[in-house]
Amino acid sequence: MAQEALRIAVEFMTPVLLLSDGYIANGAEPWKIPDVSSLKPIPIVQENTQTNGEFMPYLRNEKKTRPWVIPGTPGCEHRVGGLEKSDVTGNVNYSPENHQFMTTLRAEKIAGIADFIPEQTVEGPESGDLLVISWGGTYGAVRTAVKQSVQEGLSVAHAHIRYLNPFPKNLGDLIKKYKKVLIPELNTGQLRMIIRGTYLADAVGLNKVQGKPFLISEVKDKIREMIKES
Repeated sequence: MAQEALRIAVEFMTPVLLLSDGYIANGAEPWKIPDVSSLKPIPIVQENTQTNGEFMPYLRNEKKTRPWVIPGTPGCEHRVGGLEKSDVTGNVNYSPENHQFMTTLRAEKIAGIADFIPEQTVEGPESGDLLVISWGGTYGAVRTAVKQSVQEGLSVAHAHIRYLNPFPKNLGDLIKKYKKVLIPELNTGQLRMIIRGTYLADAVGLNKVQGKPFLISEVKDKIREMIKES
């Protein structure tokens, strides 16, 4: 995911946060260093965005991405800094209307990234009584709990989310295929709140903030409880 985070940051010229958690940070496992030649190249936006000989640093492509200019490139001098800029020209612009426009434009660019990331997949039946959604270091316990529950005849599937903003574009339709949604998190339910707010799904949380990972039995017990209540 580190390489994927770099790809999105460079391809869309936007900051990307690569999230971890205590379980991942304090864990250890063998990791084979990949062959660099096997990695997909990351395209860098360096189009000639000049108009009448003047460089336009905020002229965007079809992905709403601005060009990445190497510092010191002749003819590509432009302003940088935290002040709001005008679209296309990149000149400082204090007008409220421009700020509204640029805020909307940046939000649209982030939302559009959903067209360039994989759709969400599930492990287990494609519809049923319960969908268990996880992220981060909960994958192992949740995956095993769901797998064992399926073997016991329960109608449950697992979706592990790797992209949190934007979500995979099919996530909402996928959630609707299940009667109930369970989101185990090693926090107080932040992803659950986002899922509920975004998709109006009546997601239920299983939360643990003890500095310890989930036990498989804890997740299985919650799965049985929710399916029994169906």
